Amino acid sequence: MADLHTLTIAELLDKLEAGECTSVEIVNDVLSSIDATDGKIGAYLTLDRESALAQAKAADDARASGRNAPLLGIPIAIKDLLNVKGQPCTCSSKILEGYTAPYDATVITKLREAGAILLGRVNMDEFAMGSSTENAALGKTSNPWNLDHVPGGSSGGSAACVAADEAIASLGSDTGGSIRQPAAFCGCVGVKPTYGRVSRYGLTAFASSLDQIGPLTKTVRDSAVLLEAICGHDKMDSSSIDMAVPAFGRSLTGDTSLAGMKLGLPKEYFVEGMDPEVEKAVRDAVEHCRGLGAEIVDVSLPNAKYAIAVYYIIATAEASANLARFDGIRYGMRLDGKDPAELYGKTRAAGFGPEVKRRIILGTYVLSSGYYDAYYLKAQKVRTLIRDDFTETFKQCDAILAPVTPTPAYRKGEKTDDPLKMYLDDILTTPINLAGNCALSLPCGFASNGMPIGLQIIGDAFQEETILKVGHAYEQTTEWHKKRPAL
Repeated sequence: MADLHTLTIAELLDKLEAGECTSVEIVNDVLSSIDATDGKIGAYLTLDRESALAQAKAADDARASGRNAPLLGIPIAIKDLLNVKGQPCTCSSKILEGYTAPYDATVITKLREAGAILLGRVNMDEFAMGSSTENAALGKTSNPWNLDHVPGGSSGGSAACVAADEAIASLGSDTGGSIRQPAAFCGCVGVKPTYGRVSRYGLTAFASSLDQIGPLTKTVRDSAVLLEAICGHDKMDSSSIDMAVPAFGRSLTGDTSLAGMKLGLPKEYFVEGMDPEVEKAVRDAVEHCRGLGAEIVDVSLPNAKYAIAVYYIIATAEASANLARFDGIRYGMRLDGKDPAELYGKTRAAGFGPEVKRRIILGTYVLSSGYYDAYYLKAQKVRTLIRDDFTETFKQCDAILAPVTPTPAYRKGEKTDDPLKMYLDDILTTPINLAGNCALSLPCGFASNGMPIGLQIIGDAFQEETILKVGHAYEQTTEWHKKRPAL
């Protein structure tokens, strides 16, 4: 049973159901994998072995007593901005070092109800602000395909642990591409659900109108199963949509035909300066989908070119408001001062990293008197135009095919001295967050340097079934998802 950590959720559930393995054996095998490789990868910030094994024993007992659940006995890693009662929730920031979550996020409650095992906390860019996990204050994470390269971000630990077989699956969050981009960089599958599909209660907010929690997995089917488990209306989240949750997992059959589907190809997504190998891999994937029966139609998203500017106004504005709560008074780090103003200043100066400070300052600026109308209000108006572009485009097609990133994963340190260059990593992912639509990333090739390349499948609001169907058909008729890094 030494290879259990390499299997998918679906494969392990079959084995558990057939009595070919136990959850305790799965967890022990995953823990052995972590022991063997995480010293090089650095995906985990904390790992609760005792609790994970106790949960596994409880899952085995439940299965023996006849209980069944969608994820019973499957170990899942959790991005370190989701509250898990009794565990640290640091957001990879010094300002929350030592903080323990007093309650479970709604998605954690749903995972527990589905029988999943909560394995540990994985690394991220501080407060989800970054595209490489180099802004993490409490640990550094490497890309399993090449340890000198970044895993992407901000959910870099979530993607790296799945790609390195250190977890069967993980949860991340996506504010401007933070699930899809690391999934593309690490060669796994990542889904950004429609805004409101998954409750944000218990997620440490970065930008409240953009954040969404979603799965990172080894296959599209696994993403469908995990997504189904965490979706649903939540009265604790005012942005949560009250609508039925489709049977995402069961809707994926052996049928790989895309006949009758129209897939859009937006010219604006093949940007100037895109790595030729990325463009070729994505265009080859488009032709593969054509071969599966899909009709490929040219579409245009003319306002997408403004997305990166709009995103970094709206996201920083919301971040400046959300991060005001970290002041040294209620929780986390506290450095005393002669008055509250000095206490706030000293605590936040010592606790926040450079990128978080940069975004708070920028967000405060665009919300300030005299600049609100010129920047924030105008950005909201352009956001509406971006959303309208998608609305019109989905009248012409069922889903959109596009690259996830302009380049494969780059070397560590390559962009840390130029924040603007790193912001441009999000140029192809931010429009979806601004529009509130769903999208997924899955492997579609490799660059000549051995780094994975991702294909982005974008759907209209609440059309996760469509993008999962397209992704599953592509995945099952290609071999990219079967390749694993040599660690």
